[in-house]
Amino acid sequence: MNPEPYLAPHHLRVVDLRAEADAHRLALAAKRSGSQDLRTRVGWTLVEVGLRLASAPPRPRIA
Repeated sequence: MNPEPYLAPHHLRVVDLRAEADAHRLALAAKRSGSQDLRTRVGWTLVEVGLRLASAPPRPRIA
């Protein structure tokens, strides 16, 4: 028995899944390129705040 007729739908499904994965990958890349600057600015702002909190002078203890 020839397996070609049984494999044809699977090959078509593979092509469809690869096309869908490529479209998803392109959509993510487009989304990241626009928000990369914002993410970078927010990240460095958080680093700056963390450094300021870590280097704050200790408060005097009230006994």
